[in-house]
Amino acid sequence: MLHHIEIYVSDLEKSIDFWSWLLDDLDYSLFQKWDEGASWKYRDTYLVFVQAKEKYQDVPYHRCRVGLNHLAFHARSIEHVDQMTAKLKEKGIPILYEDKQPYAGGPQHYAVYFEDPDRIKVELVAPWSEIE
Repeated sequence: MLHHIEIYVSDLEKSIDFWSWLLDDLDYSLFQKWDEGASWKYRDTYLVFVQAKEKYQDVPYHRCRVGLNHLAFHARSIEHVDQMTAKLKEKGIPILYEDKQPYAGGPQHYAVYFEDPDRIKVELVAPWSEIE
């Protein structure tokens, strides 16, 4: 069981604006908030976002470097993926691999891919039981 993930971000306010609506939709609850960070919890696991110090922001994040590639979340259903795709578009958040969406991960993988303000890739995946 994963306990928590802590992610340092370049602009905490932008990250909170982005992640709060998404995590609320995925049934996470705001868990902690302080001047330099915030966290959301779902059951026994939580995600933490912390403002990176300026001296560490000289090299921007890129998912193809060593480290985190992306975060993938369970969707409740295929409809949930479709609803989230529409919501992302309403918010002006670009859909990655849009020409292959919702099967960018292959014919047995129904998902939507997008990026947070620091370009960390996020994926919302429908249950396998609905795809097969």
